[in-house]
Amino acid sequence: QVQLVESGGGLVQAGGSLTLSCTAAGSIGGLNAMGWYRQAPGKQRELVAAITSGGSTNYADSVKGRFTISRDNAKNTVSLQMNSLKPEDTAVYYCNVKIQLVLQYNYWGQGTQVTVSS
Repeated sequence: QVQLVESGGGLVQAGGSLTLSCTAAGSIGGLNAMGWYRQAPGKQRELVAAITSGGSTNYADSVKGRFTISRDNAKNTVSLQMNSLKPEDTAVYYCNVKIQLVLQYNYWGQGTQVTVSS
């Protein structure tokens, strides 16, 4: 059982910054990835950024150069530093953990709202 607790969402003006954090309660040892997805009203959920246990990162094209993902393995946390925010970044952001065994296990946070005003 893995429970994900998110924090850091809020309201910010365009061009501003926010940092999202997620802490995983429970063991996520071995091969795994922690990341963030987002879903805006009327749109599909999309990957924003992810980072593996080995430190490899992956970003959506729309956030490259603006967002930075990092993790603290000792604390089982993942953070997303969001800079130069745009109104189109407005969405509910969900923390995600994938654990690779014979099958892949996915865990999700409840989501945190990010609203960027123009």
